[in-house]
Parts: sequence; structure tokens; C-alpha cells
Amino acid sequence: MKHLLSERVSSLAPSATIAMAEKARELKNQGKDVISLSLGEPDFDTPELIKDAAKKALDEGYTKYTPVPGFADLRQAICDKLKADSQLDYLPSQIVVSNGAKQSIANVCLSVLNPGDEVIILAPYWVSYAQIVQVAGGTPVSVLAGIDSDYKVGPDQLAASITDRTRMVMFSSPCNPTGSVYSKEELVALAGVIEKHPDVLVLSDEIYEYINYTDKHFSIAQVQAIHERVIVINGFSKAYSMTGWRLGYMAAHAEIAKACGKIQGQFTSGANAMSQRAGITALQDARQAADEMKAAFAERKAVVKELLDAMPGIQANDPEGAFYFFPDATGVYGKSYGDRQINNSIDLCGYILDEALVAMVPGEAFGDDRCFRLSYAASMDELREAMARLHAALEKLN
Repeated sequence: MKHLLSERVSSLAPSATIAMAEKARELKNQGKDVISLSLGEPDFDTPELIKDAAKKALDEGYTKYTPVPGFADLRQAICDKLKADSQLDYLPSQIVVSNGAKQSIANVCLSVLNPGDEVIILAPYWVSYAQIVQVAGGTPVSVLAGIDSDYKVGPDQLAASITDRTRMVMFSSPCNPTGSVYSKEELVALAGVIEKHPDVLVLSDEIYEYINYTDKHFSIAQVQAIHERVIVINGFSKAYSMTGWRLGYMAAHAEIAKACGKIQGQFTSGANAMSQRAGITALQDARQAADEMKAAFAERKAVVKELLDAMPGIQANDPEGAFYFFPDATGVYGKSYGDRQINNSIDLCGYILDEALVAMVPGEAFGDDRCFRLSYAASMDELREAMARLHAALEKLN
């Protein structure tokens, strides 16, 4: 056999967040007391009213194939949500429901990118963005912002990165991994740059929309000058703690939505029926539950921020959304403990996992090797213990 695997899969990097979670599970299976802060998964159970809706759907016979773009009443509920929350006007024909927001992103990239098209990814970025772009034949172009600018790319940076090969700009707000939130003024400024390039699309990942500690979420799709070119990605996993339900969606120009449905029809067909029925209940009746979870995350964030600020060599911003910290750890680079030398984020996270039994994700996977990501979607007791272990391990470095 000449070639067992394709060049495509051989060039594809595994998900760093999943890889670190698997390492943590391996250590736990060995009897080690590992605290995993690696996965972006709320530790709350799915709200009861959402689970009840899924049970009802089963009893009502929702066990068959579903329409490829999603049930019509779910797509209408998504349109209603986008109108109520962001004053965005979409028709159900502009909505495609998928097996998670990740599939929505893949559908978009496969639908709009040709080989050699450049996609500007505002960094730090979610680990899968660049890999999905590459699988679709595009070329990811990282534009990096550091902690000094709250990890947010400015309009001058964006303008300098656009070329005649740029096809799309991709980012998340609130951001995974930094928790940073682009303000209305900042997004309007970025839109002003994009407006000058009529062939450039925007993919706005808003999966953490409801975990936003600022006054109001603003979508770049609300900027009318580029509205037709914006693809909004969202879903149910973070706001409603529905990670295992695999339900996400996109809203876009009708032609793009139709193309995404075409792609999805050949890969997976429609998302599962019970999740979709539960999704309607989530959108219409579970906002209070989402807000209660957000309030708990805000309390945890305050505690973790105070503990991180006391750690040697660590600099943390104050995230305005999501449930992550992305501290700058360059203050400990070059230090060592025994034969362990810390020169980068992989070294640091490996050392912390081995020495402190705390699993985090190296910043290299998110486009910034100066940092590491930790999730505070864990209990307060676990977070306090994890931060104590992290602090002790950092103090051993010299």
C-alpha cells in the first residue's frame, strides 16, 4: 500500500484541548487526583425544562430524519432570538442548524473558500479555526494581539493584513481563549476596514454571547454596511450547558445558507430531532437559567483573578466574557525546577500537569505561545485547590 492516509489528514493537527483532557483522564485512571481545567464545558447540568422538552419529543415520536437545515419552527425561533437580542432580521431560509457550532464553521469554510484563499484569524483564536480553514483548502493568516491590548486586534492591524487573496475574516466575541469582548465601537472600526474590501466575508463566532459580563452583546452583523457579508455562528452548548446535545446554527446571506445546507446534506444531514425540539424550549424559555449560570461564572472569575494576580511571573487580564483566563506566562519562561526547563507554553503546561496535577492548555494551540488557557467552568472548591497547586508549582521555579 503506497499511501494509507491522505495528505489532508496527515497535515491536520489534533485538538489541543481534547488532547490535554485525554491526558488528564489517563492520569485519573491511574488514581491521580487531577483537576482538569482544559475543556470549555460548563460543569452545570442542562436545565430541567430543556431535558423535559427532549423527553416530550421522544414521547411524541420525534425519532426520524430531520430536514437538513433544521426544523422550520426551530429556525423561526432562532430568527426571533436574533431579532430580540441583536435587532438582526433573518428569514428561516437564512438559518442552517447543524451538529454543533463547529460543524457550522466547517460548512461555511467548505462553502465559500477556494484553494489559496486567505482567511484572517484574529488571534488568540479557538484551536479549530485554522485547522478547519486548512481542510477547506484555505490559508489561515493569524493576526495577533497581546495582553497589552486586552487581546483585541485593532483596525490598523487588520487593514495591514488584508491582501488581494483575503476571502474572510474570522473571530469570536466573547473570545475563546481570552474571554475578551469586542465593544460596539471596536467592531464598528473593524467593519469600517472590511467595508473597503467588498469581496471579504466575516465569520463572527458568538457562541459565548450569553456569557458576557458587559452591559450588552454587540454583533458585527449589526453594522449595516457589511451585514450581507457577515456569517453569524452560534449554538446551545455554552449558554445552556448543552455540550453533549450537539446543536449549533449559522445565520447568513441566503445564498451562503443554501450552500451550507448543500454541504451538510452530503456529510451528516440534519441535526438530531430531540435536540432540536429541546433547542426551541431553550431559546424561548431558558434565558433565566442561562443568566443564573452566567452569574455563577462571574463569581468564579473574580476569585480566580485574585488568585492569579498573586502568582509569580503570571499576568492576567480581566476577561469580560466566556469562562476562560489566558494569562501571559513569559515571566516564568527561562526558569527551571530540577531538570525541567520552562521555555514555552507546552513546557509549562506539561510541568504543571506533572507537578501539580492540574490540566490546562498551552497557548501555542491558540496562536500565542506566551500564554496558557485555563477554564473556570469548575466548582469553586476545585478552582481554589487548582490555583493553590498552580501557585505552589510556580514558586518552585527558579
